[in-house]
Amino acid sequence: MTQRAPPAVGKTDSILIVGAGVFGLTTALELSSRGYSNITVLDRYPPPVPDGSSVDISRIIRTDYADALYSRMAQEALRGWKTDYQDHYHHSGFAILSETPSNPYIAKIKDLAHAEGRTLHEYPNANDLKHTYPSIDADLAHIIAYHNPEGGWADAASSISHLAHRCRAAGVAFRTGPAGTVTALQTAHARVTGVHLATGDQLPAAQVILSTGAWTNLLADLTHATSASGQPVGFIQLTPAEAAELRRFPVMINLTSGVFVFPPTPDTHVLKVARHGYGFATRMAALRGHASSAAVVSAPKRDANNAASSFLPADADDALRAGLRQLVPRFSRHPWSNRRLCWYTDTPEGDFVVDHHPSLAGLFVATGGAGHAFKFLPVLGRYVADCFEGCAVEEVRRRWRLRVPGEGDEIKAGDGSKAGPPLRVLTEEEQREL
Repeated sequence: MTQRAPPAVGKTDSILIVGAGVFGLTTALELSSRGYSNITVLDRYPPPVPDGSSVDISRIIRTDYADALYSRMAQEALRGWKTDYQDHYHHSGFAILSETPSNPYIAKIKDLAHAEGRTLHEYPNANDLKHTYPSIDADLAHIIAYHNPEGGWADAASSISHLAHRCRAAGVAFRTGPAGTVTALQTAHARVTGVHLATGDQLPAAQVILSTGAWTNLLADLTHATSASGQPVGFIQLTPAEAAELRRFPVMINLTSGVFVFPPTPDTHVLKVARHGYGFATRMAALRGHASSAAVVSAPKRDANNAASSFLPADADDALRAGLRQLVPRFSRHPWSNRRLCWYTDTPEGDFVVDHHPSLAGLFVATGGAGHAFKFLPVLGRYVADCFEGCAVEEVRRRWRLRVPGEGDEIKAGDGSKAGPPLRVLTEEEQREL
């Protein structure tokens, strides 16, 4: 493919990175390591941003992919989790469940693992997992299991805190609160020249990098390439004695329902359950630049903490409870200590969107995590910086390109790993609860 030319950005030119999540911080750290010395990260909140997709108590770390590129990246990242980020990683093991004998995504995982010389243990009766994980008390007799001991979970918030500390130590500047809240891109003659802030000020830059996740379409029209969906998450506070009952318990995901569950967190003893699915959409007004009317997009709120509301749609709550009854029945009736929507940035095939904007000079986009970017934290910045500098390999450039409107399938179905009901737009009453 024809590679978009990298910008003529000098190592001392000003670079603004909008968004302090996993894309923004890993990019900032890597660019700093390559000699860029004038980098500022902007966000509404200091990292870990409370309503970002890169935070809260846990994220799955796995190497099991149906795609060779992400499989290689995940294996690279796992080495980083075991070394540079070992204090934030928990090697609990990872199990995939299926209620049907045939699942196309799992079949691709198995074929790829075999081709790479790796082993994925298959159990026609998932109850056999109990030999390795005696803390499992669910009856999984009619479910197929696939197990990889090379996996587990990471403390997302502490990982991001550590990453932000490394950025500051490398000389990256941070602006948060109203002075870091970007309300619009500043443009002139088809070029982005900086940003407008909630304070009313303008902040100029030689290069702006958008790493704004689910908020991206509020600032730039990328609706043909990415869209935002809220995914249900629930938390249950266990006692120390209850948490000890799950001491030998893996991360488990049911790829038929999309529901997944983590072992309780050490010290705090919180049990987390969530669903990897098509989620829920909102209808938010996005007034971009000089537009005379606002576009309507799916996005979280910009001017409030989206994690402050404990609202979940009734059908999402029911789905999480059903998942608990299946996977952790002994605690399925415990009350929620918290629950919320976690915001994905969905893409057509689950590929990230990391590219120079085709028609706005001075704008680079690094977003589209599609519910799986966090696990690549130890290596993600290197891949993004290669795209920024124009030296990424052809496959990455092609897969992570910023599509133009009308190019390919614009339905954000993902990579085939999602399950559960189709995307649903929240009612006006439900959206007011967020």
